[in-house]
Amino acid sequence: MYQHLKIEERGAVALLTISAPKSLNALNSTILNEIGEYLDRFDSRRFRCLVITGDGEKSFVAGADISEMASLDAAQGEAFGKRGAEVFRRLETLPVPVIAAVNGFALGGGCELAMACDIRLCSDNARFGQPEVGLGIIPGFSGTVRLTRLVGMGMAKQLIYTGRAVKADEALRIGLVNEVVPQADLMGRAIEIADSIAAQAPLAVQAAKRCINDTFDLPADEAIAYENRAFGQCFSTEDQKAGMKAFLEKGKCEFVGR
Repeated sequence: MYQHLKIEERGAVALLTISAPKSLNALNSTILNEIGEYLDRFDSRRFRCLVITGDGEKSFVAGADISEMASLDAAQGEAFGKRGAEVFRRLETLPVPVIAAVNGFALGGGCELAMACDIRLCSDNARFGQPEVGLGIIPGFSGTVRLTRLVGMGMAKQLIYTGRAVKADEALRIGLVNEVVPQADLMGRAIEIADSIAAQAPLAVQAAKRCINDTFDLPADEAIAYENRAFGQCFSTEDQKAGMKAFLEKGKCEFVGR
């Protein structure tokens, strides 16, 4: 169905693997379009978490495909950047949580893809960076926006202005990733967290994601009011009734997503 994507289903968890090993999974228009098509078809009622990784042990996504970008003019470059930004924004706003399992290089567009996910796990051989200035361009898939929000303005400026890549331990220290694990354990740990998310009340998890994303830039009073409304809406769900009943009766609840 897809030329460069591998899709697996593990119960309530979906696994998407970007597979273009000859280019270290570099993002070209075809791959961006395939990710967009997959997100269009993604069933958030069936799947409660999505895990994204890259094929092979060397690279998550090595960047955007420079062979495609080299001949672009200004208008074409803007269109290419806009396409990547749109796909990553749809990933960021996917109703269910998304986990990036970063193996090896996550440079340029690869770092931007990881940053569009809710949770970032990486192997101990991972490398993150936005090296675009060394190519005469800037991050084009929303890297200047998300890196600043994740690590702060000062650190983001330093990394983007110098194009320097950071190793896994530094990425953890500056808040770019949530957790570093041995490479052999990466996918197991990603699935473990995904399964833990999938075991929770899915409508509540989705509401929490909306609250965090939608209130990030709001004044405190508006953000709190938004959360109050979302909190109240949870009490109209079957899962809330079943979850609290199970708690009071010291039982276990299997949430149905209603």
